[in-house]
Amino acid sequence: MFLVVAVLLVVLAVAVVKWLLVHWWVLVVTGGLVVSAGGVLLQRKRRSARWDAVRRHGLRYGLPHLDALHHSQFEDAVRDLMRRDGCPEAVRVGGGGDLGADVKAVDPYGRRWVIQCKHRGSGLAGSAVGTPDLQVLNGTARQVHGADIAVIVTNGRVTAPAVAFAAQQRLHVVDRHTLAVWAAGSRPLWELLRSVPPPRRPGALS
Repeated sequence: MFLVVAVLLVVLAVAVVKWLLVHWWVLVVTGGLVVSAGGVLLQRKRRSARWDAVRRHGLRYGLPHLDALHHSQFEDAVRDLMRRDGCPEAVRVGGGGDLGADVKAVDPYGRRWVIQCKHRGSGLAGSAVGTPDLQVLNGTARQVHGADIAVIVTNGRVTAPAVAFAAQQRLHVVDRHTLAVWAAGSRPLWELLRSVPPPRRPGALS
């Protein structure tokens, strides 16, 4: 019985070798897939390690500190928080003629972010962010800046009509409460927002 099994295994092995000699491209494709998969796993492992380091040494702000900033410094803080979250090329572009974009970033998933910042020196006591502010963002974020995710960030209040308008237009609002969680924690902003678009590419954190 053992001899029969051994013979069958030898015959099968010979048949497989002959088939592979004819269909040699199968080995090439399989080898390429294995190497590619190994490279992707290694890249994810390295990026995950970098993200763990970011979380351990992450930048944090408290609301009193953010309230005390100049509006340009507030934009810098938002940019730095995006960099903390794994967007090393995040830039502040706010200023005259910024067309509704104060900070731009590309996250580890390949999604382009356009962020408009509305700083209120008096915090909640300052003027509320209203629908007109959202309309400016809605009119330029995607059409002009190519945003996948358009966000308005404020350390103040947001009116109910503005929140409703944002939901209708697929805009994201980071109000004072969400800002406090984001700035003082270590979770990236995309984990705090609802209904963000799917990744454009495999992410560093997946």
